[in-house]
Amino acid sequence: MAHTLPTLPYAFAALEPHIDALTMEIHSQRHHKAYVDNLNKALESHPDLASKSIETLLREIKSVPEGIRQAVINNGGGHHNHSLFWTIMGPGAGGEPTGTVADAIKASFGDFAAFKAKIKENALGQFGSGWSWLVYNPASSKVEALKKPNQDSPLMDGLVPLVGVDVWEHAYYLKYQNKRADYVEAWWNTVNWKAVEENLANAKK
Repeated sequence: MAHTLPTLPYAFAALEPHIDALTMEIHSQRHHKAYVDNLNKALESHPDLASKSIETLLREIKSVPEGIRQAVINNGGGHHNHSLFWTIMGPGAGGEPTGTVADAIKASFGDFAAFKAKIKENALGQFGSGWSWLVYNPASSKVEALKKPNQDSPLMDGLVPLVGVDVWEHAYYLKYQNKRADYVEAWWNTVNWKAVEENLANAKK
């Protein structure tokens, strides 16, 4: 079964003024769609792989034939990263997390301010395109912050992505131009911590 573009769970303008409507429309309907289309194209000659979920494909990336592996990394990673990105943002969101997410952040970073600083450091320190991530590490049962280039998925390293900040220029350039730091600071006002809580609960399963 072909991979499909998910429906955005809110209107394009729902994240204004932090993320503008035109960026959301182009980002979700063109950039994300291209990843889905190119992923399906790469898998056309491999029906055994086409039936696997995107999570399974990325976790088992080393078993993907070398001829299409990079295409799956780029486009499958892009598809999964963005599918997560849309859900961990929302209108009227932001603030600080509570419950298990807050506890996990405190255990790994000391406090929320230190966590935010690390995510921002990784976002600004990612040269070129990529993502700044909060992930769950099943090996340590803790959350960690890291950055990844391009559309490389943490799933390929056995980690579970919980929160991702997209720092590809198409995610912010229309509104923020080259001011990536301003974008990252504004982005915190969109974080849907309830969705992150669900991601963490699922990761622990």
